[in-house]
Amino acid sequence: MKCETLHLKDFYPFLGEDGCDATVDCYRPFNLTEIHREGQKRPCLLLCPGGGYHFVSQREAEPVALQFFPEGYNVFILFYSVGAHRFPQQMLEVAALVELIYQNADAWNCDTARLAIMGFSAGGHLAAQYSTAFDCDAVRARFPESKNVSATLLGYPVISAKQGLAHPGSFQNLVGKFPLDAEEEAFFSCDRNVRDDTPPAFLWHTSGDALVPVENSLLYAHALAAHKVPFALHIYPYGGHGLSTVDTQVGGAQPAPVALAHEWLAEAKRWLAVVFA
Repeated sequence: MKCETLHLKDFYPFLGEDGCDATVDCYRPFNLTEIHREGQKRPCLLLCPGGGYHFVSQREAEPVALQFFPEGYNVFILFYSVGAHRFPQQMLEVAALVELIYQNADAWNCDTARLAIMGFSAGGHLAAQYSTAFDCDAVRARFPESKNVSATLLGYPVISAKQGLAHPGSFQNLVGKFPLDAEEEAFFSCDRNVRDDTPPAFLWHTSGDALVPVENSLLYAHALAAHKVPFALHIYPYGGHGLSTVDTQVGGAQPAPVALAHEWLAEAKRWLAVVFA
């Protein structure tokens, strides 16, 4: 395996303005030349951990990446800008990473037709917003040929910017205020920007999530259904927010009712295999 850390500002200097320094941890298996796989290209997973746009969670980074690496994925963990760094910085960093994957597809053995984005919590908002607004004016101003992903996976995502459903801290950090005005609420509510060409999605949530209500995932699923976009939705009955891989790699042993949510990993792998078949 080749594991390296890239600084996006080294490739796109404007991404280093105002003290930003987004990094990408890349996990890429070596192709086995002795069995003639030197030209084999692999599906790719772009991973956006959560953290309320205040920090980037380690629990939703490498532990998740190491679940998909053995399945044959190149995995790219994006440690995007947070805190005082507002929109569209995070979207630009996703767009930059997508561009790098395309530009280095041959050297990195990436199959750009099988590029998925996965996000958790606020990282789920970033993943969903990129999936629905990758070509918005703010992104196209810097990346005129910005490209979308081909599949989206969302774990307990922040979707809605509407009061009562939104996670206020995420939007306070992303936009600099909360609540938002009507135009901002419409733009930052990912469910309201789904369209016919939005990528297929896999969503999972727990009905007991008290921090980001399960209605966020339900709203996104409803919007996908309205536009006839294929999706899978898994709602587990027990467990709070931020479960990540729901195993001892990210915390102590979970009681059986909560541990049921660990099944999201197997379901996600099966779903991706079908979508990328």
